[in-house]
Amino acid sequence: MKYLLDTHALLWWFNEPERLSPTAHAAIVDGEEVLVSAVSAMEISIKYRKGRLPYPSSLALRFAETVATEAFLPLAITVEHAQRAGAYSSAHADPWDRLLAAQAEIDGLRLISCDTQIATLGVATLW
Repeated sequence: MKYLLDTHALLWWFNEPERLSPTAHAAIVDGEEVLVSAVSAMEISIKYRKGRLPYPSSLALRFAETVATEAFLPLAITVEHAQRAGAYSSAHADPWDRLLAAQAEIDGLRLISCDTQIATLGVATLW
C-alpha cells in the first residue's frame, strides 16, 4: 500500500511518535511507499515563521533532507491537484487538507490522518 502523510502525522513521526495510532505507525513502517507533500513543507514553514511550531526547526528549514532520512518520497503539487482541491463540494475549508486529499485521491494514495473532517472529502484515510 502507498501512503501520504497528513502534516500532523509527519510532525508527530519526527517529534511525538507516541501520538500516532498503532495502525498509523505500522503503516508508516511497513508501507510500500510513504510520501510527503509539498503542501506539508509549506504549511510547516509558515507555522515555523509565525512561531506556531512547537518542535525543532529541522522540517521547517531542511524539509527535503529531513524526510529523506526516513526514505519518505516527495510529492509535488500539480495543476490537477489544485483543481480537484478547489472543486470539492464539501464545506471543509482548510486549503491544506483539501490539497492533501486531492493528492491522495488523484495519485491513488491512502492518507494517514486523524482528522475526521477529511473524510467529508471522500478520500481514503487510515488512522
